Amino acid sequence: MTYLEGLVRDGRTEQRIARRARILLEMADPATIVTELADRLGQDRRTIWALCRRYEALGVDVVKDSYRPGRPRELSPPAARRGGAPGVQ
Repeated sequence: MTYLEGLVRDGRTEQRIARRARILLEMADPATIVTELADRLGQDRRTIWALCRRYEALGVDVVKDSYRPGRPRELSPPAARRGGAPGVQ
């Protein structure tokens, strides 16, 4: 569990990944009550159970985002979002 603990402690870890790691660490304790954990972390208990099932099937890699096929989002340059070139009104 040291990998998961490291993710939680590292201040550079994305919050969604740290949240998943925190859930898995809590669920490692057999005394954990899922409803209380869900309330404490602001998650739905079905979300927690789904993460646990994925963890059983795939291991610790479930804390990372899944691969999603498709064209990646493209962000337009800031000038295009504002409606013109910088300095032009």
